[in-house]
Amino acid sequence: MLTELRIQDFAVIDRLAVRLGPGLNALTGETGAGKSIIVGALSLLLGERASADVVRVGAERAVVEGVFDVVANAPVLALLAAHGMEPEDGFLIVRREIAVGGRGRVWVNGAASTVSLLGELGALLVDLHGQHEHQSLLRPRQQRAVLDAYADAVDAATDVALRHDQLRLARTRLAELDRRVRETEQRADFLRFQLEEIDRARLEPGEEQELETESRRLAHAAELSGLASTLHSELYAGEHAIGARLAEVRRLLEQLTRIDPSLEQWRETVESALFGLEEMGRDMGVYASAIEDDPPRLEKLRRRQDLLFRLKRKYGPELDDVIRTAAAAREELSALDSSALDRGRIEREIDDAAKALASAAARLSAARKKGAKRLVAAIAAVLPELGMTGATFAIELTPLDEVAASGAEDVEFRIAVNAGFEPRPLARVASGGELSRIMLALKTELAKLDSIPSLVFDEIDAGIGGRVANQVGDKLKRVASDHQVFVITHLPQIASRADLHLFVQKTDAGGITATAVHPLTGEDRVRELARLLGGDPESEVSIEHARELLGASG
Repeated sequence: MLTELRIQDFAVIDRLAVRLGPGLNALTGETGAGKSIIVGALSLLLGERASADVVRVGAERAVVEGVFDVVANAPVLALLAAHGMEPEDGFLIVRREIAVGGRGRVWVNGAASTVSLLGELGALLVDLHGQHEHQSLLRPRQQRAVLDAYADAVDAATDVALRHDQLRLARTRLAELDRRVRETEQRADFLRFQLEEIDRARLEPGEEQELETESRRLAHAAELSGLASTLHSELYAGEHAIGARLAEVRRLLEQLTRIDPSLEQWRETVESALFGLEEMGRDMGVYASAIEDDPPRLEKLRRRQDLLFRLKRKYGPELDDVIRTAAAAREELSALDSSALDRGRIEREIDDAAKALASAAARLSAARKKGAKRLVAAIAAVLPELGMTGATFAIELTPLDEVAASGAEDVEFRIAVNAGFEPRPLARVASGGELSRIMLALKTELAKLDSIPSLVFDEIDAGIGGRVANQVGDKLKRVASDHQVFVITHLPQIASRADLHLFVQKTDAGGITATAVHPLTGEDRVRELARLLGGDPESEVSIEHARELLGASG
């Protein structure tokens, strides 16, 4: 709900704050006082295109700010959350500035924002009737949503959207499978060559290191044998082997410890060294005798290493990469072999999804047809009461070539203002007043289904009066029981039904024209209604008539 509209340096408005309440809010005043300017400022706040012409003469910028109570507005809360925002104490404050040079800025709850987000929020906050771009019911999507809500077909519409998404995903999977199959078929010969070449090598993880170790040993067989034999001799088998000399060291140490037992601790050190070196010496002898000079084996190992090098250069850089390349080729070829089975399965899924979608769409279409018939009849009954005796309202359901996420048909609200004419789309209705009354007729029937909390009606009383004016006032009052309604009017029959009556007044201070708005109560309101009645606002007759209107509307 819009609780306050603040306007500064906009057109002829110097500084203005309009506080609104729940229910029906009526704005009256002399012609030219600025009523339409207030509506224009509000439309700017809802995301309308801005022009530097709106800046008040002598000012640097025009500012429009709105305060909205959104504590119970779930769509607005969801949109704010999607942009990382949240209301402050349940209120949303939006602000728009237009500079003399035409540059504009937008703030949402104090944070810099965009006109795009402002427009999205505005569409969820206010439905402004009188300027086409802000009327939600001129949008095909909203017309469809309204009909579905009226026809109690929201669940059916949701089911169609879900089924359509399932069908779309299945078709996407089939297209992706076909794409992969085409790519694999184009690569099949290459993949088979890769796989055959790598499989023929019979690669083993880790074999590269083993090959390197063995080939190095064979390449240096003579050197390794000589070194190991020398170590065998020096440590164990030679005439002056270290082992023999350590045995002599052990004998001398034994003599020392018999005289001085405190040296016993070194016995273990000597024995450990003796046993270790002798064991090493014996092993070097075994190692030397085991080494073979095997040129054929070395040549075989080097050929194997060359093979691995070539494979790594083609499919590497490492041997594990070569092995993974083979696995990937094998998987692609396997997928190609099984693609016929996969395609059959997905085609069955598509067929099942298409049947389910067709069935769901048929249920939705049936509900829409019944709902459209009821809604057309209901609006037809209301239009004459609003001074549109010859008008015809229609809902056209145009079958689509293919079921869409929104159903099997386009939904379009149409109207013929005069008898004998074919109904045309709502957006092509010329008169602002007629369009506003058509919207009021729809809102009267759909009030409880409409999620937009605030409705603004401008020009709704154009060309009507008397009994029709009373009926328009009644309809506005009825809609105001479910919404906040803000109406700009010249008719006392409408103004007298307002829960809050606001008076707009043009003043002239020092040669500068300004606009002020203040609420009317008591005798002030009676005199304004008397003025609207067209009589002398000070005459007893006009005053009494105004009181009667207030009494009848109360």
